[in-house]
Amino acid sequence: MSESIKSNVQPQELNITSTPDEAVNAATTEFTEQNSINEETPQVPTEDAVNETAVARPASRQEIIERLQAIAQSDDALNSKAEIESLKVQFYRMRTAEIETALKEHIANGGEEALFVPQPDELEETFKQHLGQIKAKRNAWLAAQEKEMQENYEKKQQLLEQLQALVEKAAQGTPEVNEFRALQTAWKEIKNVPQSQVAPLWKQYQLLGEQFYDVLKINSEFREYDFKKNLETKTMLCTQAEALAEETDVISAFRQLQQLHNEFRETGPVAPDLREEVWNRFKAASTIINRRHQEHFEAKKEKEQENLDKKTAICEEIEQMDFAALTTYQAWNNATQQILDLQAKWKEIGFAPQKMNLKIFERFRTACDHFFVQKSEFFKETKNTQSKNLERKKELCEQAEALKDSEDWKATAEKLTKLQKEWKEIGTVSQKHSEALWKRFVSACDYFFERRNSATSSQRTVEQENLKLKRQVIEKINAIDTTLPAGEQTKQLQALAQEWNSIGFVPFKEKDKLYKEYREASNALYEKLHINANERKLANFRNNIGKGAGSLQRERDHLIRQYEAMKNEIATYENNIGFLSVSNKKGASLVDVMRQKVEKLKLDAKVILEKIHLVEDEIEKEAK
Repeated sequence: MSESIKSNVQPQELNITSTPDEAVNAATTEFTEQNSINEETPQVPTEDAVNETAVARPASRQEIIERLQAIAQSDDALNSKAEIESLKVQFYRMRTAEIETALKEHIANGGEEALFVPQPDELEETFKQHLGQIKAKRNAWLAAQEKEMQENYEKKQQLLEQLQALVEKAAQGTPEVNEFRALQTAWKEIKNVPQSQVAPLWKQYQLLGEQFYDVLKINSEFREYDFKKNLETKTMLCTQAEALAEETDVISAFRQLQQLHNEFRETGPVAPDLREEVWNRFKAASTIINRRHQEHFEAKKEKEQENLDKKTAICEEIEQMDFAALTTYQAWNNATQQILDLQAKWKEIGFAPQKMNLKIFERFRTACDHFFVQKSEFFKETKNTQSKNLERKKELCEQAEALKDSEDWKATAEKLTKLQKEWKEIGTVSQKHSEALWKRFVSACDYFFERRNSATSSQRTVEQENLKLKRQVIEKINAIDTTLPAGEQTKQLQALAQEWNSIGFVPFKEKDKLYKEYREASNALYEKLHINANERKLANFRNNIGKGAGSLQRERDHLIRQYEAMKNEIATYENNIGFLSVSNKKGASLVDVMRQKVEKLKLDAKVILEKIHLVEDEIEKEAK
């Protein structure tokens, strides 16, 4: 609230030039009108009516600091709150832009985004020091104001005591007009007092003034002259107030109106029959300006609240991100793009309410920083893992290259097969090494197996024969009469599956392609028979159950371990579902995904249990 608005209302000082006997009737009417003005004066704005002066935008953060330093070293620190808040926002916005530019340069120079670390900000500490100086100066000013208001309050209390004595003296027939005017002048010179004491002080002062004028007789001729002069002044003030309705700057119009109100209060009374008319005219003009002012700030407040809601929603969206679900580079890159889109959306939203603007920005920046910290940790950890995987695969390449010239066909083939299996178990490596490393490993393996195949032509002949037999099995599957009963078709298909499994190896290069044709032919018939994937798995398992009690027992133990692991996993998922919230779309979506996983695990567990029963049946048969 500005000092001019907070200033206490002062009673009108009358120019008393006539003798007391010549103006008996003026005193009561004058203070009656002053009281009416005091009671009906339009409501003054609160401190939320923020100064909306335009602030030039500095071109750099150094200029912002220099401007903030200038404010801190001048009296502007006491009335530049809006500019200071604007400088804060510009400072951190420029800092964010610098980080984004540095990140782009880092990437353009061949650096990885995950390894980018912003340079320490040396300017931020200086920026905060100047803010602290301004805050300290403002606090000292407020303390001084409070002290001054308390002193003013005590001074006015003393004046009221003197006025009371003067009224008592006037009641005895000796009014001291000059002394009364001196007290009026002294009262006006005392400015602000504590807000809670404004009304009590004014009422007591007004009462004493009325009592004084009740015993003071004013010259009627002077009263008429005074009324006329005051009417001219107040009519001019009404005209000026009405003209403010055309002012395009609502804030400026409101401030000018406050000044007009001060002048209206300080102007003496008009003739009693014109008082209500003049006041109603002035009040009507004031109401228009006050309504425009109120509507302006209500619209601004509503828009700022809308902006705050939008920014809060963005913060919540980032804070609710499930980092545990981001397990791949692509997932993190997609999430990063989502963050960048939200940051762009944030920039398009205007200011939030002043008390919340900096807080919501800090929340947004904290959420974004947390995301990029998590991303950086993931990429660092992944890079370390890939580095270890790279070394392991290089070792496998060296081992394969050391074995490729061996002529111990069987032992070397087993070793290379073991290396190939180990290769599959090792995780990924960085993309720039992946293809070259794989070609190196495969080349060494292919070189050995091609040499072995050339050296074992008889074995190749057998493999070629096996290839023909397996192709015949595929043709027989395709030739099954689909008009036969479903049970007969299934029986033929299972018999052909056993025949397929009884046939030995085929040429290595044809193995994958041939098996794919076999699976496609089998699956096509299963689909026509409406046999689901789990039933197919059981059928294949039944056809491939190992022979021999020892092998079956190991198979049973392995299946039981699988079954127990699935049960534990199902229990874990069901327990986690109970803790998840479905109050928002993301929570509900995650719950649905987990429930689908639980259903799939239950179906898989059922298949494993069937397999266990099949193996136990075979063990029992072997025992007999």
